Amino acid sequence: MPRFSVIVPVFKVQGHLRACLDSILTQSCTDLEVIAVDDCSPDNCGAVIDEYAARDSRVTALHLPENVGLGRARNAGVEHACGDYLLFLDSDDTYTPGALRAIDERLTATEDPDILVFDHVRTHWWGRGSRSMTADLLASAGTDTFDIKSSPHYLHLFLVAWNKAYRRDFFTGHELTYQPGLYEDAPVTYQALACARRIACLDRVCVEYLQRRRGAITRTPGRRHFDIFTQYAGLFAFLDAHPELHETRPYLFERMINHFLATLPLSERVLPEDRPAFHRATADLYRRHRPDGFTPPHDAYRGQWHLIAAAPYPVFRAYVLAERLGRASLRKKRELSTAAARRVKRGYATTQRRRRLDPNLAVYSAGWHRGVLGDPAAVHEAARLLAPHIDAVWVVRPDAVPHLPEGIDHVTPDTPRYHRVTSRATYFVNNVGWTLGMVKRPGQIHVHTHEGTPLGHMGADRLDRPAARHQADVRGELRRADRWDFSLVSSPYAQQVWDRAYPCRFTSLPTGAPRNDVLVRGDPLRTLALRKRLGVPDGDTVLLYAPTRREHRRSYVPRLDLERLVRGLGPGVTLLVRLHPKDARSPYRGQELRDLQRRGLLLDVTDEPSATDMMLASDALLTDYSSLMFDYANTDRPIIVHGDDWEAYRAARGTYFDVLADPPGHVTTSAEELTELFASGAWRDARSAALRADFRSRFCAYDDGNAAARVVSLVMLGQDHPSTVPQQDTPPHPEATRPALPDGTR
Repeated sequence: MPRFSVIVPVFKVQGHLRACLDSILTQSCTDLEVIAVDDCSPDNCGAVIDEYAARDSRVTALHLPENVGLGRARNAGVEHACGDYLLFLDSDDTYTPGALRAIDERLTATEDPDILVFDHVRTHWWGRGSRSMTADLLASAGTDTFDIKSSPHYLHLFLVAWNKAYRRDFFTGHELTYQPGLYEDAPVTYQALACARRIACLDRVCVEYLQRRRGAITRTPGRRHFDIFTQYAGLFAFLDAHPELHETRPYLFERMINHFLATLPLSERVLPEDRPAFHRATADLYRRHRPDGFTPPHDAYRGQWHLIAAAPYPVFRAYVLAERLGRASLRKKRELSTAAARRVKRGYATTQRRRRLDPNLAVYSAGWHRGVLGDPAAVHEAARLLAPHIDAVWVVRPDAVPHLPEGIDHVTPDTPRYHRVTSRATYFVNNVGWTLGMVKRPGQIHVHTHEGTPLGHMGADRLDRPAARHQADVRGELRRADRWDFSLVSSPYAQQVWDRAYPCRFTSLPTGAPRNDVLVRGDPLRTLALRKRLGVPDGDTVLLYAPTRREHRRSYVPRLDLERLVRGLGPGVTLLVRLHPKDARSPYRGQELRDLQRRGLLLDVTDEPSATDMMLASDALLTDYSSLMFDYANTDRPIIVHGDDWEAYRAARGTYFDVLADPPGHVTTSAEELTELFASGAWRDARSAALRADFRSRFCAYDDGNAAARVVSLVMLGQDHPSTVPQQDTPPHPEATRPALPDGTR
């Protein structure tokens, strides 16, 4: 008996069917059967099913003699199923890699509940979307089980067949069947949830839900939408036959009426001539099934609830239209109020700009106001010691305020105090740029620290790279760069790049990168504390994997099989994975990456605020083309570059040099090469050290551990800071100063 029976109803999906079946049959969990139900499809779907059944014994091809619709096709599959659990997958959707293994593990951990609900991601025809709106609800369940009587809010989960695993004897024992017509998922979902004594959740993306360009059939106008009344009438007939479920009636009644109100009454799905009849049917079900003493919910439809059965359709329609007009008027009022507030704030800022600058006030920000981070944080810390007379105020987003270190003076954007301090401060330190709305006064000094040394094209260099400038406002970037007084650089190479990428009137300061001071000096106690907080076992070697973003891809696509990598690394190695900040909300984190962390194979540190901390905590860096390699070279620890798509990245983004030819360590271009590199121990050999030393001499020339103090001395105190940093009027091209490696290669 297999663990899973995956039932796939098939009708007119020949363009998607192979991807669907492949996504099931290539799962790492192989204890399954696939029952593909050909619902008399007029295209080549039947032949595709037969082909798969002929070559894989796990596939059963079931051909129906006539078209019976999605619900009855599922029922036919259930009759042939033998697995412990039933799963339904629509034939134009797919499972994500590792989905069935994750489902199996959660079922085992929750001791085989009646139902397991899992997450999905919408995949539009133009690209991948985001996770479902119920992701937080799924996560809140943890590994506990519950029933609907004690947790009725779980009735808000997505009403579909394919985001659940049903224990087969539970499903068939309660004689659950799908009915013909549209909205066939709703009654079965509610019946199952009401009957289940143990429901579990898995907050992992297991299904890619395809949104077709023409849209779903449930969004097509017509009389078929009246099927919803038959479906819900069947639900309440089921409740009538099961008095033990009486407590769930109020909850299910609320969900039924909300389904009608939220989805259909005045929408384009119901034709204008059919809307009075639709309203009458809604009112009929309302009167027939309204529980005694029922109180409508406090939601957006509360006013409509009172008119469903008490008023004819014209009155109901007039109320809904008036409600919409009222909301529109409210939006207009809000727009006018916002515009007025904007004028007041501008006037206040203008008044503040008439006052004298405060020579002892500095304003800091990092990462679009995400917190006390990066170079600005390092400069601030140095200023507290070397220039204590200068007051510091950080600009942070409201959601970042609770995470600020103790004692940090701060303002949130666009508040009166924000306009006061930004209008009167003398010093501004930022690593990304201030909003275009900020007015820079004469005498104000802007220090731009950058977020790292660039490999890929930046600024104006992206203008001839459509993929690299997608959703990037290069013109706005240059306008913000026009405000810079000082640009901090770590090497002659970086100075050349920034001067070319941002052709503006700033002065380059060869100070080094303040955030790298701690990487140069090291901090063993901080490293130990970080490893302990992350849960790294004592004595483990820590490998940090930090891939960069691909602007030419709509969403994150993994370049490595991380499970295979971890197996190849062997015991005694902890893998830290840090995705690019712009990939932090990728569905990939909600599926494979979360699975691997739960299984103890790696630690996902993408949400850790400080990249520097993660570099300190690690013993080696594995990356592709991330700028972290330039910072990490300061630790003098091994760096491995995995460049399997270098040509594609270089063509799309544009790069300033060939990192595969001039790397900071060993280079691999395939999973096999990477596995062999670690297995042999060559990743930390003498050649790795030589490459790293060469790389550091070219790209970290000014990083000596005193960058932050140097910035404070030069900019805020107006004096030189003792250093050994070389000063050069014209920085040479890095190729001209590179020494040969010991073996004569470059």
